[in-house]
Amino acid sequence: MAPKHQSSLPPQAKKPKKVRLTPASRAGETSASPNLPKEEKEQQEEIEHIDEVQNEIDRCNEQANAKILKVEQKNNKLRQPFFQKRSEWTSKIRNFGVTTFVNHPQLSVLFVQEGEEALHYLIRVEVREFENIKSGYRIDFCFNENPYFENKVLSKEFHLNESGDSSSKCTEIKSKSRKDLMKSSSQTQNKASRKTQHEEPESFFTWFPDHSDAAADELGEVIKDDIWPNPLQYYLVPDVDDEEGEEEDDDDVKEEEGLEDIDEERDEDKGEEDEDYEEEEKGEEDEGEDD
Repeated sequence: MAPKHQSSLPPQAKKPKKVRLTPASRAGETSASPNLPKEEKEQQEEIEHIDEVQNEIDRCNEQANAKILKVEQKNNKLRQPFFQKRSEWTSKIRNFGVTTFVNHPQLSVLFVQEGEEALHYLIRVEVREFENIKSGYRIDFCFNENPYFENKVLSKEFHLNESGDSSSKCTEIKSKSRKDLMKSSSQTQNKASRKTQHEEPESFFTWFPDHSDAAADELGEVIKDDIWPNPLQYYLVPDVDDEEGEEEDDDDVKEEEGLEDIDEERDEDKGEEDEDYEEEEKGEEDEGEDD
C-alpha cells in the first residue's frame, strides 16, 4: 500500500522534464556553429551524452514502474482474503468504525452531533482498488438498519483517466423523511462552497457527496492509505481525557505524599525541640539543687 499522506489517486508515471542548455538542444545548432570556442563545443557534446544517458534511465524507470504495478496488483489479490476476514471480526465489535474515525486526528473533524449519531450504525469500512490500481479505488461504508437513511452500503469512487484527470462519484443517499441528513448537509455544503477551495468539510455527510476537487480529496486518501491498512491502531488509541485524568491523579498523589513528608519533618523537628527544652529544664533543676 502507499505510504501515509501519499496522493489519494495512484499517480501516472511521468517522464521528468529534460533540461537542455541552448544552443546545443536545438537540432543542427552544433554543426551550424563552427566558430564556437573549443571549450564550448566540448561542453555541448558532454551535455548531449548526459541527455542520452538520462533517456536510458527514464526507460529503465518506466520498465520498473510497470513491474512494480504488476507486483502491487498481485499483492492486492493475495491480501483480499485477509481483508475480508478482518472485516468479519471488526463487524462484531460495536462502534468499531466510528471509534476508529473519531480517534483519527484528521477524520475526527467529520463528526458533528447528528453525523456522529448516524455513524454509530456503521458496521465496517472497506477499500477496494480497481484491477488497474492506477485508475482509482472505491470506499464502501456498510451500515445497519438506522433511522437516518435506507441504504445498507454507501460507496464513493475515485477515478483517474489516462489523461490524468480526476473525478469521483458516490451512492445517492436515500434519506428517511424525519432524519434528512442530506438536506442540512447540502445547505452546509453550499455555504462551504463560498469558502476557500481546500477548506476541510464540516461532516461526513458534506464530504461524501462532494465531488468538487477529487484530485485533492485528502480524506479519501487518509481512509485508503492510513486507516484501511491497519484500523486497529486507531481503534486502540487511548482516550486523551483518561490519560490527563491519570496524570492529574498521579500529581495529586505526589502532592499529598509531599505534604505528608513535610508534616513528618515538622513533627521530627518539634520532637527534637521538645527534647532540647526538657534537657535544659533538667539542667537548671540540677544546678538549683547543688546551690
